Amino acid sequence: MTAVDVVLPCLNEAEALPWVLSRMPEGFRPIVVDNASTDASAEVAAQYGALVVPAPQRGFGAACHTGLLAATADVVCVMDADASLDPAELPRLVAALDATRPSLVLGRRRPTGRGAWPPHARLGNAVLARSLNRRAGTRLHDLGPMRAARRADLLDLDLADRRFGYPLEMVLRAAAANWRVTELEVAYLPRTGRSKVTGTVRGTVRAVRDMRRVLAEVTP
Repeated sequence: MTAVDVVLPCLNEAEALPWVLSRMPEGFRPIVVDNASTDASAEVAAQYGALVVPAPQRGFGAACHTGLLAATADVVCVMDADASLDPAELPRLVAALDATRPSLVLGRRRPTGRGAWPPHARLGNAVLARSLNRRAGTRLHDLGPMRAARRADLLDLDLADRRFGYPLEMVLRAAAANWRVTELEVAYLPRTGRSKVTGTVRGTVRAVRDMRRVLAEVTP
């Protein structure tokens, strides 16, 4: 059985996938969830040995949840497929999981190149992290997209958001269920190709709006 499954939500990342998939650690199986890409993402992912799973319903949460359902390993990681995060960091997150209780380990992004994390995106993330900490009692600095947890525990959270609120809902529900929620620093690189979210003000506003909606709707 695969030691760890890695869910990679993917929308038009054909240019970035070769670097990402070639750096996947041994024992970590990439699951590329093709979220209705119009480029050759699915073909490139298959060429590099990834399991390709279609998710025709657009939305970050929809892609993540489709990948979670497709996973079979006890431990699942989630990370962006745009080459902004290095899969070589994943074993550190997995090693930090608590063996005695449900736990969630997030990668706290540390920018390592010019333009890796635009100011508007960093500000939006910081505001949301503070709101989450007040609401859930967590002590996080980043709602980063690189994460590790056990698959069965994630399914038990019964996450409902299928848009950009999915990452925040995961942390909010995990904290409410008394999980151990921690973070480790990971390098954050300038992404490959055109950004759909944090690289644009419009994308950041959309993501923040979805997450604020989740904060208002989900009871901790």
